[in-house]
Amino acid sequence: MERKSADLLTNETECPVPNGILLVIGGAEDRGQDEQKYQGNNVHMEVLQTFVDLMDKEQPRIELITSASDADVNETYKEYQEAFIKCGAGNVGHINHNKFEEVNFEELEQRLREADGIFIAGGDQLKLTSIYGGTKLLMLLKNRYIYEKLVIAGTSAGAMALSTPMIYAGVGRDEMIAGNVKVTTGLEFLKDICIDTHFVHRGRFVRISQVIAENPTSIGIGIEEDTAIIVRNGTDMEVIGCGVIIVINARHSYGSTIADNREELLTIRGLEVDILAKGQHYQFDQVNPPHH
Repeated sequence: MERKSADLLTNETECPVPNGILLVIGGAEDRGQDEQKYQGNNVHMEVLQTFVDLMDKEQPRIELITSASDADVNETYKEYQEAFIKCGAGNVGHINHNKFEEVNFEELEQRLREADGIFIAGGDQLKLTSIYGGTKLLMLLKNRYIYEKLVIAGTSAGAMALSTPMIYAGVGRDEMIAGNVKVTTGLEFLKDICIDTHFVHRGRFVRISQVIAENPTSIGIGIEEDTAIIVRNGTDMEVIGCGVIIVINARHSYGSTIADNREELLTIRGLEVDILAKGQHYQFDQVNPPHH
């Protein structure tokens, strides 16, 4: 399968507001494995139930992509399949590739056209972009997201891959050293928005702040586990789930040492930070449809 521009998109110079919906999940979402795990005000399997409900269809068809994972993908598929069926889904297909050469678009095209929802599981986000970047498969998903009511969800690495810039390395002390957080181009469903996941649980505030300091036209969105954002119209964000998200904006920041000695600890002043919980909304500055 060649990496090339597919004739699946129109030649319009401006992309319209997307008709599709994104569900961007911070990882470790409740899959219904432990019925007693969530108590009080938390809703059992809320994030996955929302994914199914967003398709607004009886027994919707879902395609699960597990290509980011190096674990037992069949077990991962089985867990998600059972969870989605509990949530009201009909058919749940499984797509998995370990390298770019394995992707056969012609075999998958009909399934992808008939799917009501696409769910991208976790693992390694760089593996996802190396397999699907520039392929007809990705172009079809972008086309359907823009012009149809397709729901696309990603969790953990699958969520990070939806954005550009996309973080692919930099943890622990590395994230505190200027220039040590590595970014590349993601799948670009969210342009000029950097997604980081497991955010509060793994203490990734400094990491995403460094990325935003390097790319001040972008905003950073850190999403906690079992928490997600729903993105409608490419601009309208709503928080769901049991945790919080953190929105970081560097448009008025100053004093950054990001371009100084790359062995020094990072300094950034004047970051704007919003902490948002379930039910809160946030409006992006402009429509950011995926790149054609």
